[in-house]
Amino acid sequence: MTPYSGTAPGVRELSELIISKISVGPGDNNCYLLKCRSTGQQLMIDAANEPEVLLDFCDRRLTAVVTTHQHWDHWEHGLPAVVAATGATTHAGAPDVAGITVPTDVPLHDGDVITCGGFELRVIRLTGHTPGSVALLYNDPGGHPHLFTGDSLFPGGVGNTFGDLEAFTTLFEDVESKIFDELPDETWIYPGHGRDTTLGAERPSLSEWRARGW
Repeated sequence: MTPYSGTAPGVRELSELIISKISVGPGDNNCYLLKCRSTGQQLMIDAANEPEVLLDFCDRRLTAVVTTHQHWDHWEHGLPAVVAATGATTHAGAPDVAGITVPTDVPLHDGDVITCGGFELRVIRLTGHTPGSVALLYNDPGGHPHLFTGDSLFPGGVGNTFGDLEAFTTLFEDVESKIFDELPDETWIYPGHGRDTTLGAERPSLSEWRARGW
């Protein structure tokens, strides 16, 4: 695995956590693997496609899988096989559970905390791309926050709300109030597709996003 660049698969090593990123087809979905340094326990975010690739990615050892939202490209081909092979506990935002055919063991709500080994992820509900989309926040005790945003926040804007102005307004306001108003510019953003970014890089564009409505 190459060093982490944010634009390609790679590994970022933190003091207590190792974050690995891989992209799987056909939709170039980002899958993230979080490994606790002290216990070796692993959590996967968005087991999307190419199940054999994902199983090799986690060495067929996995404690939990979190699906950031119900859209099929983030779970349809990968999640069933990964769960069957590893016995991992499944998590997803409560309003999205009905749209995911793999049973969800732990429906998630705003403010919930997911524990895996020695690390924790705080659940941030972001309504708009789907009713139950979630972001996952890791506060690195030795550095800056790391936020996994699914399809709710990307470089250049919030997620697609498919022309629904009400959904856009809800998503934008959630992203602004729960993320930009609460977290520092150094926060690293890991989206569901494409390259990474930081809150500092995106913050100057917030007014532009609101004005254009997407």
